[in-house]
Amino acid sequence: MSEATKATNIVWHPGNVNREDRQRILGHRAATMWFTGLSGSGKSTVAVALEKALWDRGIVSYILDGDNIRHGLNKDLGFSPEDRTENIRRIGEVANLFTDAGVMNLTAFISPYRADRDKVRALMQPGDFIEVYVDCPIETCEKRDVKGLYAKAREGKIPEFTGISAPYETPTNPEIVLKTGDLSLEQSVATLLSYLETNGYLKKA
Repeated sequence: MSEATKATNIVWHPGNVNREDRQRILGHRAATMWFTGLSGSGKSTVAVALEKALWDRGIVSYILDGDNIRHGLNKDLGFSPEDRTENIRRIGEVANLFTDAGVMNLTAFISPYRADRDKVRALMQPGDFIEVYVDCPIETCEKRDVKGLYAKAREGKIPEFTGISAPYETPTNPEIVLKTGDLSLEQSVATLLSYLETNGYLKKA
């Protein structure tokens, strides 16, 4: 799909409340934590645990999850390279809006193509896009696969499955690397909270 704007005679309409105003009321800085990695690496699991930890500290947060989004906003998309790119483009725009709204936004998508992730980063202000590479060996991902997707992919029943019949391009310079094959869920969440505190997104507990 083309990224060119097809609509004509449109003008951006500014409001009277800006992002700084919203952050002042919420009491924390907004950002998008972009979890990327293979299916079964732990993206959604870590994001869910982090959201609860943030919420317990009074931080307004929201998860955009790959499967959930495909039930609604992106239900018209499949898993071809073109549809994957469009999937991430749409999510990037939504994530940018959530960040502008002052929300600590957690996105959990395989997002296999480096160029697509870089385009989302380019949408945002410096420091708004925190790339979290959920690094887990594919063997471990397969052992965790309660849905049996890897087995189906190896049998040829699921075409264009990332890591088996479709590529995954690892991040070259992510802000955070979570080796979820070695870390417990609690350790992963602690690592993320520490990053947010150290870099001024959150007040230290």
